[in-house]
Amino acid sequence: MALKEPILKLLRKKYDPLSLVELTFQRYDLMFKTDEEGRPILLFMGKKDANGNIRGERYARRLKFDKEGRLIKDHWDQKGKATP
Repeated sequence: MALKEPILKLLRKKYDPLSLVELTFQRYDLMFKTDEEGRPILLFMGKKDANGNIRGERYARRLKFDKEGRLIKDHWDQKGKATP
């Protein structure tokens, strides 16, 4: 499942650096880790189980910068199931 624009809009925001953020968006529970600049880089999307783990899909963000530090590429790759 590819990420849709409403979820991408949430993921473009900056959050606390090096933290784990939990949100609820429509029918999904979201949990993501941020990098040292506060950008989400690892996303777990699905439903939270009784143990607090997300059962659903896992995504990783690919960021590519040029030599001056400008962002060239920014996209999310689906990496499989979040919790087996």
